[in-house]
Amino acid sequence: MLVWGLFILAIVLFLALDLGVFNKNPHIISSKEASGWTAFWVSISLAFSGVIYWLYQNNYVANPDDLKPTAAVMKYITGYLIELSLSVDNIFVIAVIFASFKIPQKYQHRVLFWGILGAVAFRGLMIYFGVMIINKFSWATYVFGAFLLFTAIKMLFNSEEDDFEPKESFIYRVIGKIIPITSETDKEKFFIQTKRGRTATPLFVALIVIEVMDVLFALDSVPAILAITSDPFLVFSSNIFAILGLRSMYFFLANMLEKFSYLEYSLIAILTFVGIKMLLVHYYKFPEWVSLGFIAVSLLVGVLVSLKMGGEEDLEE
Repeated sequence: MLVWGLFILAIVLFLALDLGVFNKNPHIISSKEASGWTAFWVSISLAFSGVIYWLYQNNYVANPDDLKPTAAVMKYITGYLIELSLSVDNIFVIAVIFASFKIPQKYQHRVLFWGILGAVAFRGLMIYFGVMIINKFSWATYVFGAFLLFTAIKMLFNSEEDDFEPKESFIYRVIGKIIPITSETDKEKFFIQTKRGRTATPLFVALIVIEVMDVLFALDSVPAILAITSDPFLVFSSNIFAILGLRSMYFFLANMLEKFSYLEYSLIAILTFVGIKMLLVHYYKFPEWVSLGFIAVSLLVGVLVSLKMGGEEDLEE
């Protein structure tokens, strides 16, 4: 429990420094600043694999699957890449939500900060129950695997994200019934006083919609990482590092999402692979390097094809 406590304490410290020091004053985050923070979070996340090796080598953390240090590192990195890749769709939806509620760029970081904080708590609960279900009911892996395959097929033939209208969503209507909503904003405040009393600003509404959408995305991402490992610490740490890097990735990629349109097919391939892996888990176990290699190659191919096709379209124009 000491390791868990120190890990959570470190995350809280990172978040406190983020909002209280580095982003104390609301400002528009430039592409240069976002790329720097993205590089920082990716570096920290990958460097943590060294900590994983040390923890599992010295048995400082519970090891229910009796993993060797190298295997634990491979599973951590594979899980991290899965979560990072599945964040691409999340970034697109966040961009739609901010545009729909007309959230000023200088206040978007504050909304994402509290959104990420809530996501950490919700992911922790989902991972806890997901691991518990898999350990107690072995057949649950088939359910998760089938669900991931279904999600991949749905992504292949549908493009529901293009039709998502936050202001027409069920979430928005529910919030409106609980508390009055105004279109006015007052700096970074989530609530303001109006003639109708205490009223929610677009920032608060956007925060709640983002929070709910993250829970929906977690229905895909949590089963996906459970296909790699059911070790609670590996699942939680890789998931949390991917979430922490989501904010900087948003500001880095938000204006370039169209250039990476073919990444959608990479995500479909990854979900299909992990879905099949879960369905075959009791009959055949893929080597760790196969899982890591497939995910890395899928992402690389998606990025390269997107850049190539995007470049050709620019030349045609």
